[in-house]
Amino acid sequence: MPTDEAADLIELTREICRKDLAPKVDDAERARAFPEETFRTLGRAGLLSLPYPEEFGGAEQPYEVYLQVIEEIASVWMSVAVGVSVHGLTAYPVATFGTREQQEALLPGMLSGDQLGAYCLSEPLAGSDIASMTTRATRTDDGWTLKGTKAWISHAGHADYYTTFARTSDDGGKGLSTFIVPGDAPGLSFAEPERKMGLHCDPVAQVMFDGVPVDGARLIGREGDGMKTALSALDAGRLGIAAAATGLAQAALDAAASYAKERQQFGRPIADFQGLAFLVADMEAAVTAARATYLHAARLKDAGRAFGKEAAVAKLVATDAAMKVTTDAVQVLGGAGYTEDFPLERYMREAKVTQIFEGTNQIQRLVISRQLLTR
Repeated sequence: MPTDEAADLIELTREICRKDLAPKVDDAERARAFPEETFRTLGRAGLLSLPYPEEFGGAEQPYEVYLQVIEEIASVWMSVAVGVSVHGLTAYPVATFGTREQQEALLPGMLSGDQLGAYCLSEPLAGSDIASMTTRATRTDDGWTLKGTKAWISHAGHADYYTTFARTSDDGGKGLSTFIVPGDAPGLSFAEPERKMGLHCDPVAQVMFDGVPVDGARLIGREGDGMKTALSALDAGRLGIAAAATGLAQAALDAAASYAKERQQFGRPIADFQGLAFLVADMEAAVTAARATYLHAARLKDAGRAFGKEAAVAKLVATDAAMKVTTDAVQVLGGAGYTEDFPLERYMREAKVTQIFEGTNQIQRLVISRQLLTR
């Protein structure tokens, strides 16, 4: 930890995870219940606003500290950790590209812990290719009207505001703009949540904009700068997912190692058998490497240096590690790992989507290779 205050934040996070999150997670995930009160608890503790300026209600912590808080939460409740990362992403355009007046008007609510945001970028036919989005914002006398459909949106139907990217001209990627849409705006509606294989407490659904009016003061940045804003935000958001994936992998490793020391076969703990011991050692190496990559990228960001390639590396390495480690953890437990009596099968299901959202890992390879090989 870079400071004593940061160390105290980690201890606070661990205490909240032990007392408030751990007792709820299993039942909540089975019930697919949205953890609204859990987010309020984290908000009251200041854990939803860590990297943002104190003057607007944030804690002004380095990004490396914020990410380690996400990792701690993910080691207990992955759905909530993903939600914390998404919420942080929703405030990023205002904090980075908003005017002083917009920051003063919007950030205190976003960072108070009383509001939860959603990030509306993807569409049914525009995922990795965000420049092909068709949701359109049309000028009106007092602002804009939005029409279109967004897909795969976390917190859909539960968010207090929707950070939304829409087309304001037909100029491809240069024709996108960023808006903050109130959650109670007329014309805003939501489809039924997707039936996902994991992250059951992270509701994901389509968000429909049917002539949704948006005040002109809620256009963030310049008209046409939405693509730049979205890609910049995704660099930061990828680190949140990398940290969450690392926490998930750490939880799986801890559970597997504990089980291996207790489970007896042939008159001795299975941890004594080299085949299994080496598997656990490889899991530890993967988790440690994942943590190192996201911390490296975060420290570059904190220093004001370029970190886009390193963020892509961190997202790629950490999420691939999460998938491998959780799969191997199920193997360590054998048949028991395949049952709901242990959380390993849930960890494995949750890990898969980390290789998909915030840019698929194929897209991360594209980002990395272009930066290395483009002349």
